[in-house]
Amino acid sequence: MQSNLWTQQAIQLIEADYQRSADTHLIKLDLPPALNATLYLKDESTHPTGSLKHRLARSLFLYGLVNGWIRQDRPVIESSSGSTAVSEAYFARLLGLPFYAVMPACTSKQKIQQIEHYGGICHLIDHSDVYQASRDLAAKLDGHYIDQFTYAERATDWRGNNNVAESMFRQLSREPSPVPDWVIVSAGTGGTAATIGRHIRYQQINSRLCVADPENSMFFDYFINGDDSITTNKQPRIEGIGRPRVEPSFIPTVVDEMIRVPDAASIATIHVLEKLLNRKVGASTGTNVYATLQLLASMPKRCEPISMLSMICDAGDRYLDTYYNPEWRAAQQIDISGYQQIVESILLNGVFPRDFATPKSFASQSPQS
Repeated sequence: MQSNLWTQQAIQLIEADYQRSADTHLIKLDLPPALNATLYLKDESTHPTGSLKHRLARSLFLYGLVNGWIRQDRPVIESSSGSTAVSEAYFARLLGLPFYAVMPACTSKQKIQQIEHYGGICHLIDHSDVYQASRDLAAKLDGHYIDQFTYAERATDWRGNNNVAESMFRQLSREPSPVPDWVIVSAGTGGTAATIGRHIRYQQINSRLCVADPENSMFFDYFINGDDSITTNKQPRIEGIGRPRVEPSFIPTVVDEMIRVPDAASIATIHVLEKLLNRKVGASTGTNVYATLQLLASMPKRCEPISMLSMICDAGDRYLDTYYNPEWRAAQQIDISGYQQIVESILLNGVFPRDFATPKSFASQSPQS
């Protein structure tokens, strides 16, 4: 009985926190008239923990509570060194629970400090299998491994209940084109793409879903060949998105098209967006917008305007030492100058370079569809 009472109180705390939080803005980005297009960006950087992962963390905690997995005084464990761990640490602190983020020993001090700010404990390991290390730690501490990569696609109600898809389409309802031609997002767990793709189908919305994938991520390859066992030893450099293995929450059959975006293009795009938005955004936003521009370039010309919907995943102040730092880019051998000229040509002047939408970067219709 005490356990049920604590669970009820925990859910009430999360719901009260949600009621105190306003919805995030939908920004209309001004594009050159020559493009004959409108681009909307759902700004998820304004959540209390500063990223799209705030929604995921809330859903994962509620999912764990109603399933009886998250219990009073028992620790919560996650395999993450990024925004998900930051957001989960926030909710663990809200419930008075210990939180452990399992991550590689090479994780930057800046990331560790962000997690520790909300009371999280960073569990550093010397090997790459953060999944098994998380399961082992949960067993040792008699806690719950929250496992974003498995449960992201099922913890969020894709039918509605104020998920990100419902919020975006509701905010578009009074726009000249309330139904966008394309929704473009990137995948970390795959949960956001799964939610949006399912919501589009369930609500019978005539929009198509494109997922943008960075270098060294296996989602794009899986989409092409249907082999979910593929892996790579290389780690994606665009934080928050892309995975070196195919995660269980990535559902290719709800995706209409995928685009692989070079890391240099993602980073170049955020430097151009800074001029348009007057603020810095994370590189995953650059991945989204660069893929949006490639998709726009590939579409046949038409008289009526094209409507595109994408997302600002997080703010750029978390990446001042990396994506916005020329020394870091040089050390990573990332030259953004060429891509920056391309994106400026499009976003500032409305001119697509020749052969901008290259066929090699596209994949349509998963073989599993």
